[in-house]
Amino acid sequence: MNRRNFLSGVSAAIVISACGRIAKAATAEHFGGKTIFRFAIGSDWHYGEPGTSYEQYYADLEKAFQAYDKVYPCSFFVLNGDVIHNDPQLLTPAAAMFRKLHPRVFTTRGNHDMVTPEAWQQAWGFPLNHDVMIDNQVILLGDTATQTGKYVSPDVPWFTEKLEQYKDAANIFIFVHITPVKWTKHGIDAPEFQALIKKYPNVRAVFNGHDHDEDGVKILDQKIPFLFDSHVGGSWGTPYHGFRVVELKADGTMLSFVMNPYTKQGEQTFARRAAHK
Repeated sequence: MNRRNFLSGVSAAIVISACGRIAKAATAEHFGGKTIFRFAIGSDWHYGEPGTSYEQYYADLEKAFQAYDKVYPCSFFVLNGDVIHNDPQLLTPAAAMFRKLHPRVFTTRGNHDMVTPEAWQQAWGFPLNHDVMIDNQVILLGDTATQTGKYVSPDVPWFTEKLEQYKDAANIFIFVHITPVKWTKHGIDAPEFQALIKKYPNVRAVFNGHDHDEDGVKILDQKIPFLFDSHVGGSWGTPYHGFRVVELKADGTMLSFVMNPYTKQGEQTFARRAAHK
């Protein structure tokens, strides 16, 4: 699969400015702008869910993503929660399989990942709340569920510490399974977390799993985009299994779209937020 095949089907995108208004239509030049950082996100594999082809779902994702990654290399892939379906014993084989997808994978715990913090650490080699810096780009992966599957707010004290620690980083990308704004049927309202992230202009985006039927973008107070990626497995949701790609451009804009799973859809470009005066 070559670059031309991937670019075919690129639709008109929109640019959302820092205040949330549509600024202008994206051009071919915008799509062809120099990319300085690229990564991908999927969510909701539900390995082990009865009545689903969960191993085939992984095989399909691996085939589609690795074909894309071969042409457009990604720095990492995040599986944003619900790796498994309820049974804690499923985590070890699921993690072993998923690590084959990319040399650098990260995960968040979802409400169906009913495992202890110790089991999560053992399976993945990092804790439930985890921070990584790659090329001055910060990735914050937050826990939003309990061992029994209860939805909870992202850990505000942990995020407060990390956002302050990385306040001078180029960009911060946040990954949480449960949508922390009550936009969706399965989201929750986490006002303290919402207020916190609005204080840091280098928070470029928040990525959500959990809502299998959501594959678009919602904007928090005309400031921060929350991006959804449908699902890579499970028994319900959008009629396709896909993953989302994010590209940072040299001019500071952020381009994102969903792969469905071999064609692009929902392309949007987001401007950098203005720093506080």
